[in-house]
This record gives sequence, C-alpha cells and structure tokens, in this order.
Amino acid sequence: MTDQTQPIAEAGKPGPEARKWAMIAHLSGFLGCLIPFGSLIGPLLVWQLKKDQDPFIDDQGKEALNFQISVALAGLVCVLLMIIVIGFLLIWVVIIGAVILMIIAAIKANEGQAYRYPFCWRIIK
Repeated sequence: MTDQTQPIAEAGKPGPEARKWAMIAHLSGFLGCLIPFGSLIGPLLVWQLKKDQDPFIDDQGKEALNFQISVALAGLVCVLLMIIVIGFLLIWVVIIGAVILMIIAAIKANEGQAYRYPFCWRIIK
C-alpha cells in the first residue's frame, strides 16, 4: 500500500499545495500571451477559486492580480505615449520587467516566501 497523505508543512510555512497554487497565480499572468486580457483573468481565477484554502494563496493571489493590473495600466500609458514615440521604447521596458518580476515571484512563492512586487499599485486589499 502507498501512503496517500499530504506532506506536513513546517510551522509558519505554507504547505506544498499552497505554494503550488501561489506559484500558479504568479505564472498565470503569462496567459496574456495567449488570450486577450488573460494576464488579468488568470490571476483573478486562481485567486477567486483558491483564496479560501490557505492565507498564503489569498495573499499571493491578490499580489499577482494587483501586479497584473499595474502592468496593464503601464502598458496603456505606453500605448498612449506611442504618439510621441517614447512609448515604443517604454513598452519593451514594461514587458521585460514584468516577465522578470513574474518569474522571481513564482520562484519565491514556490519556496514558501511571500513576494511583494516593486512598483505595484495595490488596488485589491
């Protein structure tokens, strides 16, 4: 017989299931590459479906969603600034920065550490 029990989390650390879903919340921002507004829909769905299972998922889901909202607003500003050409450069800065920060956040979440994005407008409390 195999043991079907879940590994027990260390005291004060989120369990493996919570870490996995927190990581998925951060990485779901990449859905924007496949689906229009997927970068907003992905973290929103993960957060709404899993937030009641663990406080770590709730916290990191909100953080991921707030970051994707901030990136969407920054992207909109860049599109508006394309009228005066600077937006073409800034959009790449936003995209590259967002990709790097999402990967860092996913790694930290998988390690069980709460990650806070820099330059993030935290609309959802």
